[in-house]
Amino acid sequence: MTDKNRVFIFDTTLRDGEQSPGATMSHAEKLEIAAMLDEMNVDIIEAGFPIASEGDFAAVTEIAKQSRNSVICGLARAQLPDIDRCWEAVKHAKRPRIHTFIGTSPLHRAIPNLDKDQMAERIEQTVTHARNLCDNVQWSPMDATRTEHDYLCRVVEIAIKAGATTINIPDTVGYTAPRESADLIRMLLERVPGADEIIFATHCHNDLGMATANSLAAVEAGARQIECTINGLGERAGNTALEEVVMALRVRHDIMPFDTGIDTTKIMNLSRRVAQVSGFPVQFNKAVVGKNAFLHESGIHQDGVLKNVETFEIMRPADIGLNETNIAMGKHSGRAALRAKLKDLGYEVGDNQLKDIFVRFKALADRKKEVYDEDIVALVQDAAANTGDDYLQVKHLKVVCGSDGQYADLTMIVDGEEKTVHATGDGPVDACFNAVKQIFPHDARLQLYQVHAVTEGTDAQATVSVRMEEDGRIVNGQSADTDTILASVKAYVGALNHLIVRRAQLGRDDKQISMYSH
Repeated sequence: MTDKNRVFIFDTTLRDGEQSPGATMSHAEKLEIAAMLDEMNVDIIEAGFPIASEGDFAAVTEIAKQSRNSVICGLARAQLPDIDRCWEAVKHAKRPRIHTFIGTSPLHRAIPNLDKDQMAERIEQTVTHARNLCDNVQWSPMDATRTEHDYLCRVVEIAIKAGATTINIPDTVGYTAPRESADLIRMLLERVPGADEIIFATHCHNDLGMATANSLAAVEAGARQIECTINGLGERAGNTALEEVVMALRVRHDIMPFDTGIDTTKIMNLSRRVAQVSGFPVQFNKAVVGKNAFLHESGIHQDGVLKNVETFEIMRPADIGLNETNIAMGKHSGRAALRAKLKDLGYEVGDNQLKDIFVRFKALADRKKEVYDEDIVALVQDAAANTGDDYLQVKHLKVVCGSDGQYADLTMIVDGEEKTVHATGDGPVDACFNAVKQIFPHDARLQLYQVHAVTEGTDAQATVSVRMEEDGRIVNGQSADTDTILASVKAYVGALNHLIVRRAQLGRDDKQISMYSH
């Protein structure tokens, strides 16, 4: 492959993805996801927005120190303090990058109240400052797809002359269409002096469901970097999904002969982990990584697949890290079988983690006739979400419900101290949540309560998702159990634990800053 055939993958799960309301990750979770991205051979990891909070700065700094392969990038507004703070965090990386941006469309120019000349001067000043600190500088004209073409060409040229090595063209509001996306890149390559000496990137949002198509169209037109997130996580409808563009380039190499260098066999494991730590489950029919991506119910489809799998499948489960071998799991299965099954499902676990999962597995196998792959995935996610180190822990729950009333007796561990309460409510779940509030009073508002059956049958595990909001901070909790009420309480308590972490992380209000990121 020549350089012109190389497409760089820029993952912004830890920055743009984490800006999804409720998708906040802990410091340890960010480091874990970054390590997985690094191992997958992602070219650039946008690790965060260093000036947004002390927590973001610490995470970007630590990710920069631990990275082995990837370029580590931080985001900064077109302000000198932002850029300085960003450099302080990313300078520890083997290959650091500063990414600075400013909104260039008429709507976004009105926010800082700058005219075209004033904005051009700001761009020249800030990109020059960034380049004096770091030899790898990316610049983005936020809302580029709604910026006047003449002005967009002007500011892109200014940024290139000031030292930007990558120019990102964001479709900030998911407004554009594939043909427009391609035409915009072609126009910049043709009209802007020096455009052939830098890399053009594309950053597409999915508001109209065209993010992946727009990104691929931009690549066909000459863009050589795709900005994306795992599972398409991101603000509003999300971003271009890493798994979609990578597999599209792989499957359609005949018409898009581009190399990404991504280890696709790690995609499914990373997708599941991001879904777990962010609290955003992957929809069943999601392309590539959805639960139904390789399932066939139609008799015609099933017959065709049995005769030749390529009849109805354009990629294989193994391509994304799903092992096609099937190990039957039940109450007689041992640790070795469980470890093998976990490996088949894309999970490499240590001895201590295996021990914890095995205890949960045995308890589940005693209650269920069959333990499906989905059950084991739910066990892994639940084990990761609810640890013995949490500030709040559920120890014992007894619930009584029926026509004569509902109540809950709940025992919890709060920072090492055991507390027990009795509470009533309008239904068993309400009684349990009231009991939690008695033990740990709070003003967080319940925004979402969802229950999904992991598998079929009356003995199916239920995965419960809870979303809560407090003073603009949104957190998620998730838990799985064959007892739906117990899973509900654990998910609720899990969300509160994330809220406690979130309170501690924020050294300042980062919501206002995140409003102006592309």
